[in-house]
Amino acid sequence: MLTSLSLIFLVGLAMGAICQKIKLPRIIGMLVTGIVSGPYVLDFLDPSILSISADLRKMALIIILLKAGLSLDLKDLKKVGRPAVLMAFLPASFELAGYVLLAPVILGITRTEAAVMGAVLAAVSPAVVVPRMVQLMEQKYGTGKGIPQMILAGASCDDIYVIVLFTTFLGMAQGGTANIGDFMNIPVSILLGILLGSMFGYGIYLFFENAYANKHCVRNSMKVIIVLGYSFLLIAIEGWLEGKVAVSGLLAVVSMACVLKRKSDAFVSRRLSEKFGKLWLSAEVMLFVLVGAAVDIRYTMDAGAAALIMILVALVFRACGVLLSVAKTNLTWKERMFCVIAYLPKATVQAAIGSVPLAAGLPCGKIVLSVAVMAIVITAPIGAFGMDHTYQKLLTKG
Repeated sequence: MLTSLSLIFLVGLAMGAICQKIKLPRIIGMLVTGIVSGPYVLDFLDPSILSISADLRKMALIIILLKAGLSLDLKDLKKVGRPAVLMAFLPASFELAGYVLLAPVILGITRTEAAVMGAVLAAVSPAVVVPRMVQLMEQKYGTGKGIPQMILAGASCDDIYVIVLFTTFLGMAQGGTANIGDFMNIPVSILLGILLGSMFGYGIYLFFENAYANKHCVRNSMKVIIVLGYSFLLIAIEGWLEGKVAVSGLLAVVSMACVLKRKSDAFVSRRLSEKFGKLWLSAEVMLFVLVGAAVDIRYTMDAGAAALIMILVALVFRACGVLLSVAKTNLTWKERMFCVIAYLPKATVQAAIGSVPLAAGLPCGKIVLSVAVMAIVITAPIGAFGMDHTYQKLLTKG
């Protein structure tokens, strides 16, 4: 395991640095490291690492979501309330509709199978989008109109919406039926996630304040460990309640960090944000190398031109959803184009659920996985590259 960890960190960092040197996003080098060293190419990674890969990826995602929550000003979010809500479901709905309408024609699958495929592919990748939106907030690009805050909020809820739809459509493909209760899980999951996270955030704030009032010094490093511990607990609670009550653990983590920022002294929240930013340096490598390791590149070879056409056409549908979400706002066309680019990347969700239809024995399982793998390989680098190289041209500073 230690050999694998050293390979993940050292080779992942080196490949990231090489990509950065040639003006490409670091994540491309990390994804390539994972694909090449993973079980489907050279098979250098220890099975014990791969067996806990999903948990390690989630831990890394928690770190950047905490950083995001501690950087997010709720006052700025209020400026973009309506488009932020629409961005949480409209682009995904449009992309899903694209698959349902056209995948039967292009890929020769049934409507229900197309819905399963669309639900797998419709989620944006918070792992690619969130770090870049945090960077934009820190550099004050687009913050005057709340653009990074809007994209960050939308991307945080987008996954919840899509995963609920995926579970519903997967059941239908296996012979089940959909009912209104399945779709009610979407708002319930969001609201309970925000409520639970806010309660935890306020509780942690009171604990820190009481410790300070009683002259017990809690170092910022210790605060990071405490916040991380409660974040893992929130994710665990989501698992405990699965099948009983829908709760979004990841949204609860963001909410907890937001409340902690709002209630705490500005210096404390800034120091915590800086420390989670430093943790993200290692978590980013772990996350994207393991996402790459989960990609079976052989399925990309099998997918063919039809899969590529389907992905590109569905992204056009998605772009229409983004543009409709920001319609009747004061955003310029350049700023709207940036929103479209920011909503392109796919990675974490597709790596997590892309193989589920195949494991469930669905006839469409192989083609769904093939398209999911191709989508990760194409959209994650393009989306990251697009954001990194256009934000200074498309967004206004200040």
